[in-house]
Amino acid sequence: MTDWIGETFTSTVGWDHLVDLVDIGNRMAGSDGERAAAQQTRDALSAVGARDTHLETFDIQGWARGESEIRAGETTQECIALPRSPSSEVTAELVDLGYGLPEDFEDADLTGKIVVADSYVPDWFDRYIHRREKYYRAVEAGAAAFVYRNHVEGCLAPTGSVGTEDDPIGAIPAVGVSREVGARLVRRFEGEIATVAVEADVHDATSQNVHADLGPDTDEVVLLTSHVDAHDIAEGAADNGAGTAVVVEVANALARREGDLDTRVHIVVYGAEEVGLVGSNHDADQRDHDTIKAIVNNDGVVRGRTLECHTHGFDALATTATDVAETFDHPVEATPRLGPHSDHWPYVKWGVPGYHVRSDTASEGRGWGHTRADTLDKLESRNLREQAVLLTELVVSLADESVEVTHRDPDDIADQLEDEALAEGMRVIGDWPY
Repeated sequence: MTDWIGETFTSTVGWDHLVDLVDIGNRMAGSDGERAAAQQTRDALSAVGARDTHLETFDIQGWARGESEIRAGETTQECIALPRSPSSEVTAELVDLGYGLPEDFEDADLTGKIVVADSYVPDWFDRYIHRREKYYRAVEAGAAAFVYRNHVEGCLAPTGSVGTEDDPIGAIPAVGVSREVGARLVRRFEGEIATVAVEADVHDATSQNVHADLGPDTDEVVLLTSHVDAHDIAEGAADNGAGTAVVVEVANALARREGDLDTRVHIVVYGAEEVGLVGSNHDADQRDHDTIKAIVNNDGVVRGRTLECHTHGFDALATTATDVAETFDHPVEATPRLGPHSDHWPYVKWGVPGYHVRSDTASEGRGWGHTRADTLDKLESRNLREQAVLLTELVVSLADESVEVTHRDPDDIADQLEDEALAEGMRVIGDWPY
């Protein structure tokens, strides 16, 4: 029966939930808005027919934004604090490190300096360099403050957290500036004395994971996941309201296809992803990994029309994604490389099969993500519905008892991280678990 396809193409459940999420406003981890978003998501999952819908609360390090600025010469330049930056004021020499590649830090005297580094990683470099790696390389080099410069035009300052699991608040103040402000700072004030001032409220807080079930009551589960929190400077439409909206729409379709499910589908919509994958780490620490058949983590979907399924070296996941693409004659990109920066990772790093599902935007880096421009008008309901159809079939296929997905040895994951030149950066930011 294919009635579910037509019903999904005409459903407004997912898009309506996305609108509800972005209209909440601030969904920063630990905020009232994040709590409201978790409650709305629980209620939306219950409304489409999922069972045992409930919230699980856990403690997090709270952080709330105050005023921030950069003062140089007789000017004050616009900036925003990076979440979990300490509240501090530093006056020191301004130094531009360009892209902020590892060798840039090795070749510079940064002791007591304010370091400016770009968000871009050039195509000729052999790997992606995360914001936090650039930040902690600056910390290791003795820098006094960190300025993260967006490479995307449009006067958009980038956000994104610093801090580690052991030390949630960063070691030095950190701010984001737009491409245009960054260019102005470097042109006019490189080598001059500047001041970086950050005000932030650091406090105890809580976040929530949303749980729900569909299908038979089996011990083995397919995890269908997303995260509901978002950075406070924008609507968080693409990152990651869209992922949670897709999960709700897929749950709506799966409720009509429960008879096709051989394995229980357990939905987890995480809190506090944007501040260190706290919600997914909390769940992974409690869950028996042997009971997880596979994870379908949605973070970055809907932004473009073509799905990208990062399969993390699990051949069966790549085959299943390709089979779905062929069944629907619809492109799906299956990428075998590892990606240690979303809510699948607390499980995948220990060998649990998992997808990171995104969409191809044909742009470098996050695009509008992590800026004030992450707003609903950038997204299309058509993409949400199409991707919900594909992902529903993907989940049903994974839940089929005839589909075997073998776990990997964690040592093999560690070796692949070394082979893909990701291990070095993970060690720098304190994320190396082996």
